[in-house]
Amino acid sequence: MAAVDCDMPVDPESNIPTQEDLEREAEIFKEKGNAFYIKKEYSEAFNYYTKAIDACPKNASYYGNRAATLMMLSRFREALEDSQQAVRLDDCFTKGHLREGKCHLSLGNAMAASRCFQKVLELDPTNTQALQEHKNAAALLEFEKMAEYGFEKRDFRKVVFCMDRALEFASACHKFKILKAECLALLGRYHEAQSVASDILRMDSTNADALYVRGLCLYYEDCIEKAVQFFVQALRMAPDHEKARLACRNAKALKAKKEEGNNAFKDRDYDAAYQLYTEALTIDPNNIKTNAKLYCNRATAGAKLNKLEQAIEDCSSAIKLDDSYIKAYLRRAQCYMDLEQYEEAVRDYEKVYHTEKTKEHKTLLKTAQLELKKSKRKDYYKVLGVSKDATEDEIKKAYRKRALMHHPDRHSGASAEVQKEEEKKFKEVGEAFTVLSDPKKKSRYDSGQDLDDDGMGDFDANNIFKAFFGGPGNFSFETNSAPGNFFFQFG
Repeated sequence: MAAVDCDMPVDPESNIPTQEDLEREAEIFKEKGNAFYIKKEYSEAFNYYTKAIDACPKNASYYGNRAATLMMLSRFREALEDSQQAVRLDDCFTKGHLREGKCHLSLGNAMAASRCFQKVLELDPTNTQALQEHKNAAALLEFEKMAEYGFEKRDFRKVVFCMDRALEFASACHKFKILKAECLALLGRYHEAQSVASDILRMDSTNADALYVRGLCLYYEDCIEKAVQFFVQALRMAPDHEKARLACRNAKALKAKKEEGNNAFKDRDYDAAYQLYTEALTIDPNNIKTNAKLYCNRATAGAKLNKLEQAIEDCSSAIKLDDSYIKAYLRRAQCYMDLEQYEEAVRDYEKVYHTEKTKEHKTLLKTAQLELKKSKRKDYYKVLGVSKDATEDEIKKAYRKRALMHHPDRHSGASAEVQKEEEKKFKEVGEAFTVLSDPKKKSRYDSGQDLDDDGMGDFDANNIFKAFFGGPGNFSFETNSAPGNFFFQFG
């Protein structure tokens, strides 16, 4: 608490408007102000100190007392004016110099504060309060330097730390608050940044720096139109505000380029959309939220162009910028599904479903889990070399070709290792045909159900082959003139 001067006696009443009477009246007002000050009724104390000044405007202590009261009311700029007036009236007024220094310190002017405390120490070398405040001013200067260096190196967390420490000394410094708010915005802590800027705007609605920070928060939250309004308002208050000018230009350019890309995508011009999103990503690397959307949009365009690997990379870039971006997880999961990378797809769908438990997300997760389960079995379609929508005739033709290709008799002259491998493939072909040629088994296989209960482990590939080709004696493998070559002959 700033101290007040209570050392002058109260003069009895006087109705004659002489200078001496005015001085007595001023003392009465001062004493009443002192009484209210002690009771922490600072507004009433301010009123009485003002009356004392009006009665006797040449008394330094009255300005000093009112300055102390204004400091308790956190009205530091007015307190600074009163302190400066006090020391103009009395250059040896130690308390006046001390209060002026405290006001400078609270407003963030460490250099001016140091000069004031130095003056106090010249007048009173043992003044412990001035010694401590002089150290505080030096510490404030050091935090300022560290913050400036941190900002240059884009170490915004360090700047926030330094500004928090600085504001412990300079609680009324708008410059420090604005710098902290700007760095909070650059760190993605938009709510905290807006809170700081809003507090300043409540006190000063024309503060261009605070308007700029409000706009910056909206800009980084992808509310670009509203952001532009704040940047324009900041430029009206301060036409030379370079940060607001640059942010306004970037915001308009980003909005225009993103809309161009969206329009090209709607027109199914995916190449153009891909290129426009790429250009938009170069405008402002600091705009995390908008860039996350741009990466996801480019991934969508890339998927349409069958650039699935690049699309996955773009989705990963979007998630790196915003790990709560559900659409990016969904897009990446779909790309994984298209590439048959089902484990990765399941991982992404699980993340989505745990975040938003909707029926749609549950269905997507179950579908991916089913495909993952199916992928761990033998792919009978691949074994026969047919697509999953192959007709019955296509399945039969494929079996005929593969069964003849891998039949053990055809490889009777090969090495034992080759014979073993071909026999294995022959059995797989028979197993695949057994399932895919039976509508019920095929349906169960396609739906991901287990087929162990259908006696799949007991089937005989040779019996299937014989049944397909009409039984014994209806076929044989014979060599032609070239060793190791065979042809199939019906009986």
